[in-house]
Amino acid sequence: MRLVQVRDLSISYDGKTVVSGLNFDINENDFLCIFGENGSGKSSLVKAILGLKSTASGHIHFEKGFSRRDIGYMPQKTQIQRDFPASVREVVLSGCQGSMGAKPFYGRAERAKAEAAMERLNILDIKKESYRDLSGGQQQRVLLARSLCGADRMILLDEPTTALDPIATGDFYRLISDLNRSGGITVVMVSHDISGALKYSTSVLHLGGSEVMFWGKTADYVKTKIGESFLGGEAL
Repeated sequence: MRLVQVRDLSISYDGKTVVSGLNFDINENDFLCIFGENGSGKSSLVKAILGLKSTASGHIHFEKGFSRRDIGYMPQKTQIQRDFPASVREVVLSGCQGSMGAKPFYGRAERAKAEAAMERLNILDIKKESYRDLSGGQQQRVLLARSLCGADRMILLDEPTTALDPIATGDFYRLISDLNRSGGITVVMVSHDISGALKYSTSVLHLGGSEVMFWGKTADYVKTKIGESFLGGEAL
């Protein structure tokens, strides 16, 4: 079932068109990876889907029964986030803020949601630890749990494996894949790690400059010239 339809979308950044005439769909249970060089509009596209960035033209349509409130977002991790002085539980709970309305304090429902997210990602045992004292891989699990508190039908991840070591990267991919395949969560992930991400993705959107270089199934992407070029002949 289709959840999001993007048609004839154009996005500008600092007065320059970074994406033009973009057409693609996001379907339920997709694991969609968005690739492209720096400046190709990947992060801008994610922010446009979330309503955090305006579009120059075209439209983003959410199918009946699905809306932005059903999307959890995990942005690129900054140095400030790495050093955030809060407990794991506090960071995860903060993901509930968007759905609290005018409520000034976390209630039983928010605390239960945070506990469930932490249990799902196997971080309940560190919930009282300081977030900034964790390893990079643990921090990513915490931020992922936070995004699941925001919504758990679809998650949008912007370069989630940047600065992770190979072991932590593989662990994170397996975690996301399990949420997608066993947990029924649709995943949209921006990544520069093409060879790693393709092992788990079901479909690919590859942006190049202001144009779409490929959109379709992962199995078809790896057979294209653009796919072969970015993989450098590496077999999956």
